[in-house]
Amino acid sequence: MVLLQPIDTRAAEFIPSPISEEEAEAMFRAAVNLFSRWNLTDEQAAILLDMPVRTYARWKAGAIGRIDRDRRARLSNLMGIHKALRIIFREPQRAYSWISRPNEAFGGNSALDIMLGGELTDLMRVRRYLDAERGAW
Repeated sequence: MVLLQPIDTRAAEFIPSPISEEEAEAMFRAAVNLFSRWNLTDEQAAILLDMPVRTYARWKAGAIGRIDRDRRARLSNLMGIHKALRIIFREPQRAYSWISRPNEAFGGNSALDIMLGGELTDLMRVRRYLDAERGAW
């Protein structure tokens, strides 16, 4: 009889390091640039970040407030989506336009349609799809 050794899921390789405030702010600034390349309105960007439009506009203008855990997770997923698209598509413009094109994997909806559902899990769904497409999993 073979006994399996338990895996310590608290080991360092299983626990992502926390995102610092400086990193979160840098991700926010990168997301603003990404939203511009995706041709999003401020209303759409605010939905993706789960914040009021007025708050998004204020942050976008440079008065970035406290970035909570949920928003850090949203930003991390958005950066992961961007990274996956840049790996999949050699031409940056194809990567940027893919986000709003209908996709059979999403029932004919675009990835943007899915993400505008507003839930963190909507962003995660698109990221998981792209990571699988690029062979990251």
